[in-house]
Amino acid sequence: MKPAVLVTAGPTRERIDPIRFISNYSTGSFGYAIAAEAKRRECRVVLVSGPTHLEAPRGVKRVMVESALDMKQAVEREFKRCGIVIMAAAVSDWRARKAAGKKIKRGASVKTLELVENPDILAGLGKRKGGKVIVGFALETDSLAKNALGKLRKKNLDMIVANTVTRKKGAFGSGRTSVVMFDKFNGKNAYNNRTKRELAKIILDKALALNIGYGIC
Repeated sequence: MKPAVLVTAGPTRERIDPIRFISNYSTGSFGYAIAAEAKRRECRVVLVSGPTHLEAPRGVKRVMVESALDMKQAVEREFKRCGIVIMAAAVSDWRARKAAGKKIKRGASVKTLELVENPDILAGLGKRKGGKVIVGFALETDSLAKNALGKLRKKNLDMIVANTVTRKKGAFGSGRTSVVMFDKFNGKNAYNNRTKRELAKIILDKALALNIGYGIC
C-alpha cells in the first residue's frame, strides 16, 4: 500500500491592506512538479498551495490558501492522514501585526510597518511527526550546508532540499535548478542543472525509501 502524500507549494501573501501584501517570488512550480510525480506513482496526493497561476495536476486534491496562517490550518487538517509530507512552499516568516481595513493612502500618518513572526509550520509538524517522513526545503544566500543541516536537525526532518539564491540567477521559477539534498542519516547528494520534474522524481524516490524504512508504507 502506497502512502498518502501531502505537498505544499507556492508563496503566501500577508496582507498589509486590501491592496498590498508581503510575499516572495515563488511560482509554486517545484511543489506542483512533486505533487504530479507522486500522483503518477499512484499515491493519494493533497496539494496545499499558495497563490499561483499553475493548474492543479490531474487527480490531485488541491487546497488553495493565501496566508501563512491559512496554510498552517490546511496542513494540520491534512497531516494526520498522510505518511509523507513534502514542504516545498515558500511561507512568509512575517506578517503585519494588524492589516488595515482600507487602502493606506500616500501621506498617511503611518510611517512604519510593524511585523510579527508567523508560526513555524514545519517545526510544529516535526514535533509530532510520529512515523511520518517529513521533507523540508531551504533557500539560502550563504552558508548553504550549515544552514540546511541546522534546519534539518532543529525541525526534526528526515530530509532537506537546499539551494542558493544568487543575484544573477535567482531561485524561483527557473527552468533548471541545482540542489543539495541532506538526510538525517548524514547522507549528502548534489544534483546540478536539473529540471524540476527530474528533481521531483529523485525527491520522491528518497522519500518513499525512507517511508519503507519506517515500515508505514
